[in-house]
Amino acid sequence: MKTYTEVSNLRSQKRIEIINISSQVRQVVNRSNIRDGVVLVYSLHTTTALYINQSERNLETDLEEVLGKLVPQQNNYKHNAIDNNADAHLRAILLGNYVALPITNGDLDLGVWQAILFVELDGPRRRAFITKVIGE
Repeated sequence: MKTYTEVSNLRSQKRIEIINISSQVRQVVNRSNIRDGVVLVYSLHTTTALYINQSERNLETDLEEVLGKLVPQQNNYKHNAIDNNADAHLRAILLGNYVALPITNGDLDLGVWQAILFVELDGPRRRAFITKVIGE
């Protein structure tokens, strides 16, 4: 069994932004020379998230609206006394900070409409995520 790890960087442009990172992850898998296995993509931040779904602007807008209703930005959160971004932390907890998916024949096993999406919840900022490929 082999492993291969890379850290990728990106820069968000807005406070809440959904960024399709499928091509970056696919490039890491290609460089790993691992043909069959699993890839783990993990965010290094507490105010970002990762998920797999369709990369479609209207759906992304819907997600932003749902998150805003579930966890309003302006609220009496105790954490806001520290750095005024409690909503971003809480939204990240709801979405999660990693995704894992299979690799077959050296490529990601994503469905036709699926993409790996990195969610900025407290931008704009410089961000990083780890891609770890495990397999043969």
